[in-house]
Order: sequence, then structure tokens, then C-alpha cells
Amino acid sequence: MARLVIVSNRVAIPAEGKASVSAGGLAVAVNEAFSAYEGLWFGWSGEITENPDPEPKLIERGRVQYAVLDLSPQDYKEYYAGFANRALWPIMHYRVGLGSYSRSDYSGYQRVNRTFARALAKLLEPDDLVWVHDYHLIPLASELRGQGVDNPIGYFHHIPWPGADVFNTLPASNDLLRAIADYDLIGLQTEPDVQNLSRNLIDDMRAIPLGGGSLMVDGRRTKIRSFPIGIDVAGFKDAAEKAGSNKMVRETMAGLRTRKLLIGVDRLDYSKGVPERMEAVDRFFASNPDQRGNVVYIQITPKSRSEVPEYEQLSREVNEKVGDINGMLGEPAWTPIQYVTKAYPRPVLAGLYRAARVGLVTPMRDGMNLVAKEYVVAQSEEDPGVLVLSKFAGAARQMQEALLVNPYDRFEMSEAIREALYMPRDERLARWKPMNERMIREDVDWWARNFMTELENFRVLDRSPPTTAAAAE
Repeated sequence: MARLVIVSNRVAIPAEGKASVSAGGLAVAVNEAFSAYEGLWFGWSGEITENPDPEPKLIERGRVQYAVLDLSPQDYKEYYAGFANRALWPIMHYRVGLGSYSRSDYSGYQRVNRTFARALAKLLEPDDLVWVHDYHLIPLASELRGQGVDNPIGYFHHIPWPGADVFNTLPASNDLLRAIADYDLIGLQTEPDVQNLSRNLIDDMRAIPLGGGSLMVDGRRTKIRSFPIGIDVAGFKDAAEKAGSNKMVRETMAGLRTRKLLIGVDRLDYSKGVPERMEAVDRFFASNPDQRGNVVYIQITPKSRSEVPEYEQLSREVNEKVGDINGMLGEPAWTPIQYVTKAYPRPVLAGLYRAARVGLVTPMRDGMNLVAKEYVVAQSEEDPGVLVLSKFAGAARQMQEALLVNPYDRFEMSEAIREALYMPRDERLARWKPMNERMIREDVDWWARNFMTELENFRVLDRSPPTTAAAAE
């Protein structure tokens, strides 16, 4: 059987004696992919050292081998905190004004990708399938090709791909477009993302459309498709159903008494729309004074990238907003917003989702947003809550039954909160049931199998360029 090699910025290594980690997001998706393959997971260890070893540290855990490299302080500053998260991340999320580009950061981004490629090339076997994840590693296939690697290499982009007029504001845009074309298969979350990248390659790289999502770029064929990522539905449902026995969930519910719960769960990031959501909740209470004391909004927002100035500024803004709203509206026996900055384990989140009458998932822009899917899956079949979802989240394309809102419109969000709280049970069930069924069908296993089936095809396909006549057809 072919070996699967997964490459990501960070590697989640299970504890000794365990075959996998129980974390969410990418780790769950990667573990699902490895369930059908023996494999290697390669990437950054998460450690920063002055003189990192150019050879990766190898760790065995069951069917999977883990290969990790440390970063130097300069690598971390330029590759990760710099170009990846101060240039690429804001541009990909349509926040051009927040982008900060420097040539030294871009040089560091290229250098780390080259270092990864050199170390990984030595570990690859001729039959390996290589699956690279996310924006930190866009140039990796190009660097691997330069090392003589001819294996099928796929790439999955977990965040949005913006329109060309936005992406091309990045000074390195043409370099990245040229590099991404060295992947055999490029997966994105939604059809608009596929259209944006395809159009970008056609207009700026003179790519030739070959039909079926394939393009010819500088003599190499690449295929671009949408693969909307799913979640571990069975595991999350089970966690939600058992959450009643969790001490933290019980204590939270006891504190709420008969109050209805609004919940938001987001990493602290300007793409998530947390300040705007708080303003919408403030407007809701202003417009519905009878609900003061009867509704509580819990916002769980673990901090991230605190070394990036824009994130530190966002943290201050959110804290000030929470203080202002609670100071104006709060009473001795009622605090309208409970703001938590620590991460909770999956069983606690599942229980809180299940208890919440309204799930507020209102990013300004998101590639997918798995919180929306987790909220739906966690609901009780007899009495489900209501999902209020940004129409700019990738998940909105699979979850049209949610209350879709414009996160830039606080009034519209406020009205959606009111509608959700007053929605009768029959309508809640009618909205929830098709979304739940879709999440079951299109879970993380479905996502991984679809991508790997497509990538497997490149093992048997002739990847050499077609004749000019064939390309013209």
C-alpha cells in the first residue's frame, strides 16, 4: 500500500502509548487521512532554538512516523509571525489594510520552505503520496520539485482564496501563483475560492484551461477542486450527549439557571468578527430591554499570535468592549457577556453548544468554520438550537438553513438573535434536520477520502504536458 506523507506547519504528536491526538481541526483531519494509510507527518515541532538541527527528529507512534524540525528565532519571526501571519493571512481574508509586507519576511518564508523541502526530500520514497496543508507552505511543492521529487503532491488551502484584485496587492503574488502551480492537485474550501484561484492563474500566469478543473501552467498540469472540510461527527455527537456528566458544564448550567444562552467560540483573530458580534449583542439588549437578565452571551476566545501587533491591539479592543457593555448593562445578579480567553476541551465545548439556544458564528470572512458544524452536530434532536451564521463563512454554502447574516451589519445580527431566541420548535427542527444530515454525510472521513482518491489518480495519470493541439481543445 502507498504511504501517505502529510506536511503541515505544526505537527501534533500523540503522547507515548497513544496512536493519535484528541485535538480538533487539522489534527482530526490528518488522523482521519492516516486511518487508511501508513504514513509520515512532517513539519515544525513548535520549538524555537538558536541553532536548529537541519535533520528532523523522528518519532514513531503506531502506523505513523512523525518528523519534526525546530525553527530559529529569525525563522519564526520572518516565516511564521512575519510573512505567513502579517502578509498572507490578512490578504487571504480580504483585509488589505492590515497586510504588512517586508522583503526580509518573504525571504524567511522562502528559506524555511526550502529547508523543509531539503529535509523532507531525504525521507520520501518513490511511491509516497504527499499532501501539504495550508498557506504557510505554498512554495513547498516548487522546492520539492527543485530537489528532484516527482511524487504526486497535493495541497489543501484551509482559508479563503481571495479575488485577484485583492491577492495581487501582495508584492509576492506572482511568485506564489507560479509556485502553487507545481502541485498536482489543489484543494480549496468552496467553489468561489476555486474560481478565484483559477481566474488568477489564467489572467496572471497565462494558464490554459484543459477542462474538468485542470489547467496547464508553464508546461505543468494542475487540477483545482473544492473539498469542503468536515468534522468528526460521530465523536462530537457522542461528546455532546455525554456532556451532562461533565463538572464544568453542570456548573455553567447551574449558574445560568433559567436564562437562555448565546454562545460564540473563536480563536482571537480579526477575521472572526468578535468585536462586531459584541456590538450586535449590545444592540439586541438595547432593542429588547425585556431580555435583560434573561439571556447570557458566553464568548470563548483563546488568545493566539499575541506577538503580532495587530492581535495585541485586537485583544485590548475586545476587553474594552466587554467592559463597556457589562458596565452599562450589567446588574448585581446578571452579567450580559461572559468573556473567557482560555481554551476548553472538546467535551466541555460540546456540552455548552448543546445547551446554547443560539450559536453565533459570524466571521467577517472564513475558509470554512468548523465551529458552525460542531454547533449543529451537538444539538438535541428533540429541541435543537438555532445557528446564526455569517454569509461570508465557507460553511454558509453547506448550511443555507441557518439564519445567514451580514457580519458588517450590527442591526441585522441583532434582529437575527431575536428571531433565533423566539423561533418556535417546529421551525428550529425544520432548519436543523437537513443541516445535521448534511454534516453526517459530508464529515471529515468523506473529505479525506475524496481528496485522497483524487490525489491517487495522479499516480497512474500521465502528468507530462499534452501536445499544443490537445491543449487547444
